[in-house]
Amino acid sequence: MVNEAYVEGDKPMLDLFLDGFWLGEDTRALVDNLLLVAIDRMALERCLFLRLHCYQLQTENDSAGEKVYMSQDFIDMMWRRTLFLGDVLERGYSFIFTDIDVMWLRDPFPRLSTEETIDLQITNDRFNGDEWSQANPINTGFYMVRSNNKTVALFREWYRRKDASLGLKEQDVLDRMMHEGVFTQLGLRVRFLETILFSGFCEDSRDVRVVSTVHANCCRTIKAKVADLTKVVHDWKRFKSSPPANDTAPFAWSRHAACEDSWH
Repeated sequence: MVNEAYVEGDKPMLDLFLDGFWLGEDTRALVDNLLLVAIDRMALERCLFLRLHCYQLQTENDSAGEKVYMSQDFIDMMWRRTLFLGDVLERGYSFIFTDIDVMWLRDPFPRLSTEETIDLQITNDRFNGDEWSQANPINTGFYMVRSNNKTVALFREWYRRKDASLGLKEQDVLDRMMHEGVFTQLGLRVRFLETILFSGFCEDSRDVRVVSTVHANCCRTIKAKVADLTKVVHDWKRFKSSPPANDTAPFAWSRHAACEDSWH
């Protein structure tokens, strides 16, 4: 889901997001299955210019400009996103949702289970070592959800709690629902994706040789995300250009300095 803030500038976030598909392993063809949800005219025009699959989502409030993390505009946009995705589920579509600040460095499908009994596979900020543990801190920036009665009920209950959750972003509410036992009550089977494969700035992957996605989480502004995701691209190019014999050589991600500074 993108607005003007993600498509403006010399190197906007959207272009960086698409760079990941171009530079990643077995990711270029995935763009053909990408649906970009635009919430203002500028984002839609940019999407159409890039010849992507585009959908314009109507919103009640002004949707242009950056929605700074945890501002009321940001929270409103996240709830609008939840309502839209719930509607997609109700129409019978299973899907992978990805934030625009997630770099796809490898095709994630081989790392995602195709078991029909798994309703939701979702990333987390810091992985506790158990992919079935509800103690993992949820991150809604990347997940695969199967459309069925259980997940439709989950999204309905999730959005229903919006007005009673003032000051909380939708991710916090879903995490609270999990700890209140809602997942168990609905009979949901949820798999938490390990950060070695689906990483982020909160917890870097320990192995660049297997990582599929890198999310600019634990970061407050778009400017900071763009700066540090650009470093991720450079790190990826450095890894890919190294001789095969150096696969076991020490590799370290660049420090996410801009995102760290974005909180001050």
